[in-house]
Amino acid sequence: MDFDQLETFLEVARNLSFSRAAERRFRTQPAISAQIRAIEEEVGAKLLDRTGGKVSITAAGKIFLVYVESALDARRAAMRAVAEAERVPGGEIVVAANEGSCLHILPEVFAEFKRSYPDVGITVRRLETREILESIIDNSSDFGVAAMPVADKRITAVPVHRDELVLIVPTGHPLAKLKEIQISQIADYPLLLPKMGRTRDGIDLMFEERNMKPNVSMELDSTELLKRFVSAGVGIGFCAHSNAQGDVRLGIISVIKLADAQIRRDMALVFRKDKALSRAALAFIDIAVRLKTPQAVRK
Repeated sequence: MDFDQLETFLEVARNLSFSRAAERRFRTQPAISAQIRAIEEEVGAKLLDRTGGKVSITAAGKIFLVYVESALDARRAAMRAVAEAERVPGGEIVVAANEGSCLHILPEVFAEFKRSYPDVGITVRRLETREILESIIDNSSDFGVAAMPVADKRITAVPVHRDELVLIVPTGHPLAKLKEIQISQIADYPLLLPKMGRTRDGIDLMFEERNMKPNVSMELDSTELLKRFVSAGVGIGFCAHSNAQGDVRLGIISVIKLADAQIRRDMALVFRKDKALSRAALAFIDIAVRLKTPQAVRK
């Protein structure tokens, strides 16, 4: 049976009349009778008694009526809930991002989103780039923040943040007074580098293109740890410009622009192309693009 048949049964039961139900349902009386017969055949019981020229509800019909009313009420409630969800974001979103994005790109976006949509839950999964893309493909995350370019054709990337790699040194370091630096001036100093990842690949390529062998002192798997070691005077290193700003304001490291190289650190919100994003997810993307993109281009 379907909802149309249930609506017909409800009209007959409430009006105790097939003809009145036919009028209200804009059907012929034979059509109404056929629907009731189909329901009775499916449930295996007589629901309406039509003897004596009058219509009455049988004991089985009274039991069935309770469930019909409940089912139709639930259907209306479901339709209202879905319609409301289409107007006002709700539910929960799961965002995958690496350490740097969690600390330096997303906080402002999360704050604005929660002010605008306090009832939407947010779960943040801290993952590395490869794991972020995997979580998007397997649908364990709604979307993520990943470095561009994203080669996987199954994924849509919406640019939200533009950045570049800079050299970071302790504030008292001999290089700290420089505004720009040549790569050749870096090679002899002890370097702290990321252990792996796209940033490390870019740094290695930068030295290889110049036939230079860097003096790698330590390899670290955390940008925050790398910055702490640099500020302690263990060596010098590289990180995204935006990731260093807080430490520059604290006066514990200095930032130097690379004069003869540029390693981009452009970030994008990524999600599956075939995924139907919720209103909440679309609202998050809108806020991220609005807040982060205008700040992205550095002169």
